[in-house]
Amino acid sequence: MAQQTGADAVGHGATGKGNDQVRFELTAMALDPTLAIVSPWKDPQFLADGLNDRETAIDYAQKHKIPITASKKKIYSQDRNLWHISHEGAEIEDPAEEPKEAVYTISVPPAQAPNKAEYVEVEFKAGTPVAVNGASYRGRGHELIAELNRIGGKHGVGQVTLVENRLVGMKSRGVYETPGGTILYEAHKALEQLCLERDLYHYKQQAALKYGELVYYGQWFHPLREALQTFMDHANQVVTGKVQVKLYKGRAAATSAKSPTSLYDTKLASFAMKDYDVTAARGFIDLFGLPMKVRGLRQGSGDGATRPRGPAKKGRARR
Repeated sequence: MAQQTGADAVGHGATGKGNDQVRFELTAMALDPTLAIVSPWKDPQFLADGLNDRETAIDYAQKHKIPITASKKKIYSQDRNLWHISHEGAEIEDPAEEPKEAVYTISVPPAQAPNKAEYVEVEFKAGTPVAVNGASYRGRGHELIAELNRIGGKHGVGQVTLVENRLVGMKSRGVYETPGGTILYEAHKALEQLCLERDLYHYKQQAALKYGELVYYGQWFHPLREALQTFMDHANQVVTGKVQVKLYKGRAAATSAKSPTSLYDTKLASFAMKDYDVTAARGFIDLFGLPMKVRGLRQGSGDGATRPRGPAKKGRARR
């Protein structure tokens, strides 16, 4: 947009403490390094004018008729996007205090949610959500998220209070509302468990930690994130199907899933032994456990002590 409008700078209103400032500025640096970045909260003149806390910033906004949603009574810092909304400030900053229910914006407190559970069906194609309750949202992901936020929000789904470790080095407590994202996460996980081969699924879980860290640190345009995306896209090629998620009093739980690419074999999974030779398990376990067996014989029971076995006494065979 800066290029389209002929601007030579981009600006943001993030403070100098959070991760959002890093996300904004790293993105601008990656997409157009020639753009200047204007950040008033880190401007010495801005601070010199006494605008060094939220109260004085609210006074400044009111004086200059800048429309804002925050007030001195509801002084929470709220960051909202298509995905969710986060809250910080006031009593939330004290880990010893329970956040007030008034903080919730796109979801209701679980106690106020309906007493009857609601089921929502999400359909995925190659890992991408494409339909909700049979209605297609192909090419309209933003509308799909909005619909799931609406459905999940009325059941108090996706509310989390946690202490995060910010990139700038401090700990920060926040309240997060992610109704639609929580539904998608639970549904996608249930489908992955059906469709992904064991080693691929386990490694993807490990890679997801690094992927999430890169995004959290604002490194969306980092070459490692882009390389990991290729892996994630490939793994998700078989994640196709429909999942039913039960919403009730703040909880979203996947209750059923079906997929044309499912690796789940009912015959193998049942206790019937028709298509599975149980005698093969003995040899498999002997070979799989051989390193542990040798260690036990040579170094002890594995309780942390190293006790090499001596030679067997004459006349007694050691097994």
